[in-house]
Amino acid sequence: MDNHKDYMQRHLRSIQLKELTILQEIHQVCANHHIDYWLDGGTILGAVRHGGFIPWDDDIDIAMRKEDIPRFLEVATHELPSWLYVQTPETDISRLPMIKIRDKDSFLIEADDDFQQSYPKGIFVDIFPFEPYPRVSRKFCKHILRGYSKANGILRARHYYSWRSVAELFWFGTKRIWFRTVWAIACILRPHDQHTGNIIDTNGYGIMHRNEDIFPVSSILFEGHTFMAPAQPERYTSNIYGDYMTLPPLDHRTGHAVFYAETLQN
Repeated sequence: MDNHKDYMQRHLRSIQLKELTILQEIHQVCANHHIDYWLDGGTILGAVRHGGFIPWDDDIDIAMRKEDIPRFLEVATHELPSWLYVQTPETDISRLPMIKIRDKDSFLIEADDDFQQSYPKGIFVDIFPFEPYPRVSRKFCKHILRGYSKANGILRARHYYSWRSVAELFWFGTKRIWFRTVWAIACILRPHDQHTGNIIDTNGYGIMHRNEDIFPVSSILFEGHTFMAPAQPERYTSNIYGDYMTLPPLDHRTGHAVFYAETLQN
């Protein structure tokens, strides 16, 4: 029997192609209803650098305006094919407040999946909500959002009863409240006319994009198919990754999943 690494490598392309099919279905719904989205994260990096998937990547990320999410969910729930499931924080326990469009006939495990919860664990495409940002410096944005993300991640992790866990809950709970409050004040006091980024709960890197790098959305080839993309894909990608054309070391060329199976046997 193949070891785990060999198994994952042999099945990677099948996983990618299933994710591509999910993305095509999402694209069709968005095109039919004039809902903007754009390739994000490692997916836009793959499109710009490789013309498709990063060879070792095993997920697809797209972004969408937060204000468009309710309309997308309304039409997607009715118009996506029956083999897809629309997972939201309201329908299922979720680590982060993002949307996942999952295939019902597959299985994919991430390191932080919770097997005490019954939410579907099929192969998916992530949809990240984006919103206008206050006019603040990049340094301020990175400090506040990274600090919030670290505290939030620790608080969301499973804890066992001990004095240390109690101290962590108090300390990081206070820090989370502090960072969220500072960000909320900035959002109230500063105009929102220059930048857009992930909602605070999904922006662990503290990245914000200039509006003209995203809007109006453009198009880009990904695996031979045309999908929506930021207005300036190269600048958008550089803002996330810096020198994105330099490949990472070999030991960093890994995907996110712990295990996957592209088809469940009945």
